[in-house]
Amino acid sequence: MLRTIHVDTGKPYDIFIERGIIDKCGEYVKKISCAQKVTVITDSNVAPHYQWRVLNSFEKQGFNVTTHIFKAGEESKKLSTVSEMYHTLAEFKMTRRDLIVALGGGVTGDMAGFAAATWLRGIDFIQVPTSLLAQVDSSVGGKTGVDIPQGKNLVGAFHQPKAVLIDPDTLSTLPNEYINDGMAEVIKYGCIKDAEFFDSLAAFNALEHIEDVIEKCVTVKRDVVSRDEHESGERMLLNFGHTLGHAIEKIYDFKGISHGMAVAIGMILMAKAGEKEGITENGTSKKIADVCIKYGLPTSDEATFEDMVNAAKGDKKTAGGCINLVLLRKIGDSYTKKIKLDDLLNFIKTD
Repeated sequence: MLRTIHVDTGKPYDIFIERGIIDKCGEYVKKISCAQKVTVITDSNVAPHYQWRVLNSFEKQGFNVTTHIFKAGEESKKLSTVSEMYHTLAEFKMTRRDLIVALGGGVTGDMAGFAAATWLRGIDFIQVPTSLLAQVDSSVGGKTGVDIPQGKNLVGAFHQPKAVLIDPDTLSTLPNEYINDGMAEVIKYGCIKDAEFFDSLAAFNALEHIEDVIEKCVTVKRDVVSRDEHESGERMLLNFGHTLGHAIEKIYDFKGISHGMAVAIGMILMAKAGEKEGITENGTSKKIADVCIKYGLPTSDEATFEDMVNAAKGDKKTAGGCINLVLLRKIGDSYTKKIKLDDLLNFIKTD
């Protein structure tokens, strides 16, 4: 069954959720794009599974198609990798009317989107997310970018896709740890916006109702992004758990701990801090930890609070010596609080 979700941003687009849609990419793009050339950007893990199916779909519709494959992993999410993408786009003589396809997880979507945002000052791209994290979160909303040694996603652009094509069947080729990784973002949506959804994650196996879960998360994000496309207010709530999560990733040089694992820990630590300050309802951090455990996510890390604060000082949410934190009053009720960077350690330290 095809599910369609319309995103009403400055450049409106649709999100399509359907099993098997990966074999019909060309048909969907033909209806919305006048491109002649298509560059499919994907990584070394995804390419063996889906590259040829996507290429065949576009070729059947008369598109001239090429592929750019980069080494899989967060370590590749850097400017030098994007520079290699530019080389492919130049060699293929991609014009402003042509199209990039981001085929893969969050790293692929962020980098291919950034390449699209900056090639010839901006060309169209579509997202074909193949990981749970990308399907429920990063493929929607138009955030693109890369990491630099000083921090995660510090270089990037807002560039909305032309469409998002989500095929839940692609999740069947993912190792369990990648499914767990995506569940951190699913849990986040319950924490910040929907207590009933959070309770359902605790009571049932979300993976048995994955299409409903994807649609729910995408709809919540659609609503937030439509109201605040460039993250000047409400959209900041989507960063719950991410300030400390990104700090933890940076501490480990983006190796050994995945984004979802780090965000799970960040959500629990922020809930604990809120409870300590009397902001968050007591027991909230335990509820989050219990659901994280259920879906194979960690609840703590050996990194010190001092290390986290030092790493967080380079976060893109800092401004004027302050940082915006996302906190919960209770599950489903979130808000942002600005605190001084000098006060961050005392705020988050709970031991």
